[in-house]
Amino acid sequence: MDDPLVRAYTASEREIAAEFLTDWLPFLSQDLCDHCSLAIRRRIESLRSGTSVKAEQVEQTRLHQALRPSNTTNHIMPTGEDLVLESSISGLSITDASGLDLNQQPSNQIDHIVPTGWDPIPEPSTPITPTKSNSHIKTEFSGTRPSWADMAQEEDELEEMEDEARLKREGETGKSKMELSREQKELNRFRNVKRNKDFVCLERVGGRPINIVSGLELHTGVFSPIEQKRIVDFVHQLHDKGQKGELGERTYSAPAKWMRGKGRVTMQFGCNYNYATDRNGNPPGIMQNVAADPMPDLFKIMVKRLLKWHVLPMTCIPDSCIVNMYEPGDCIPPHIDSHDFVRPFCTVSFVSECNIVFGTSLKVLGPGEFGGSFSIPLPVGSVLVLNGNGADVAKHCVPAVPTKRISITFRKMEKSKWPVGFALEPDLQNVVPYPYDSTSGEKGRRLSEESSGDSRSSNLSSRLNFNSTPNSNSSSSFRGGRRSRGKAPMIRTLYKSPLLPSTSHEEGAV
Repeated sequence: MDDPLVRAYTASEREIAAEFLTDWLPFLSQDLCDHCSLAIRRRIESLRSGTSVKAEQVEQTRLHQALRPSNTTNHIMPTGEDLVLESSISGLSITDASGLDLNQQPSNQIDHIVPTGWDPIPEPSTPITPTKSNSHIKTEFSGTRPSWADMAQEEDELEEMEDEARLKREGETGKSKMELSREQKELNRFRNVKRNKDFVCLERVGGRPINIVSGLELHTGVFSPIEQKRIVDFVHQLHDKGQKGELGERTYSAPAKWMRGKGRVTMQFGCNYNYATDRNGNPPGIMQNVAADPMPDLFKIMVKRLLKWHVLPMTCIPDSCIVNMYEPGDCIPPHIDSHDFVRPFCTVSFVSECNIVFGTSLKVLGPGEFGGSFSIPLPVGSVLVLNGNGADVAKHCVPAVPTKRISITFRKMEKSKWPVGFALEPDLQNVVPYPYDSTSGEKGRRLSEESSGDSRSSNLSSRLNFNSTPNSNSSSSFRGGRRSRGKAPMIRTLYKSPLLPSTSHEEGAV
């Protein structure tokens, strides 16, 4: 190329520019005369071939003269649309309506045209990497990727989805890394889970200050964004089945909304819990005379993750769950979960973040509005474990959520409360939790050593090193104040309440 502007670009860059401009040629040549349209087309082709415009004209003129018949009256007269064809490549003669051969334009008509600042030359900052060939670009952006439906729904389905996302990221960056086995990759994720167990909020109970939120644990990084999407999509599938009457009679519940915060959609598996005395006289609690739908396989995969990753101890394997689907404005009023379910239990948050409020004396400020002494934000994909004082002394509630939210609460039933026809899930009884690294100071000691019903389990877990740094921004405060060290002068909000406040079983999940 003899043009200094064009010479500044490599051959691959000119090839990319030529293909781009060829696609846009019908638009660029619209409303232009035939001479200008042909000039633009030739200039684009010169980018692709690497020859100058003048040299191309000479070659085209010579080729045309060699092929041109003596009788020009037999030539086909093309229309305006025909001029868009690649005539310069084929070497065929094209004439306009007057019989003028457009391939034999005098050189002085277009030789004076030079690139200007308005010429559509691609900028170097274009998203297409200049050093990549055109074929590589097509492969990178138009390659076939596996769909969710093509993935086998096996026990390790969630891990496969995470692997698929990682491979896509590596393919786009062009980086090659050492391939790890599935177990090694899951073990790495397990080690990177952040565990916050240092929540502190002192209130006066039975005449002395106690930490009402001891036993609470917040685990983040347990479920990846791709795993969350798979779970949320499955919940919506269950919701559709419930609306069609394809779930158990008491599995799906969608009360009619009559005021803000009422009418939350729920789906129960493993057991059916009655929140109040119903019209048949059944008291609040697990309905033992009603067979419930079993826990879906995907939820059992979630339970295995919680057990293997030391979120829940093996002494408290969940055998039931409840799904809550929040619409904007929905809430859960203050309550303590029924002791038909043993401790600890946990709730997993999806779709949007919300706050959960704790206190021995939670106040109702208005529809869906509650006041308490301590709140914890629940990030998307996080798991909140409730045990000890956090489950049995402090009440908890979820104020009206600003956006849609989904939560799944996993609990273990007291054996004496099992409903008719209930049987333990055999594939959940032999889960082997991951051992901790020897460098962590635990040398394989596992969280399953904790006693499920011991209110002091939080003190034991606080002595364990989980290779994680507690998040000091989301815990241990008095209404957002500084963390208390247990000294009485630092107590700001003290509530007088019985040693064990009266429980409310109107709600049974977060």
